[in-house]
Amino acid sequence: MGDLRYGRTVHSLTKLLLNYDVSFIFVSPDILRLPADVMEAVQASGHSYRQVDDLHSVIGETDVLYMTRVQRERFTDLAEYDRVKDFYIADQDLMAKAGEKMIVMHPLPRVGEISYALDADPRAAYFRQMRNGMYIRMALLAALLGKA
Repeated sequence: MGDLRYGRTVHSLTKLLLNYDVSFIFVSPDILRLPADVMEAVQASGHSYRQVDDLHSVIGETDVLYMTRVQRERFTDLAEYDRVKDFYIADQDLMAKAGEKMIVMHPLPRVGEISYALDADPRAAYFRQMRNGMYIRMALLAALLGKA
């Protein structure tokens, strides 16, 4: 959900998940839809997918909400950025519609798309995600340097 056009993490995660039995719901405004090459890979894989712009309409059927920020630096027209920057905000109202076991992930940093009130929600996985990513990078560096 969010900036699917420019978000590198979304592109690599989508391609990785094509190796598993998952279905996708891509949530973004029209101008931030997945780029053609990633969308073609999804279509060619045969995975079930939908593209929507209303997060509230699909949050109840979502197991993992992977959020991304709208990246200001990607826009040449700041008026266009201002139109979409706050398009999606995960807050307590949204989470009230979500399942008990759904998790929220985010590559961080956040810029307002996740309410700070959600940090205490057990479904907020972004800090665990960040910590685990750090350990993985440490292990990869150690392996590359022959220290593992």
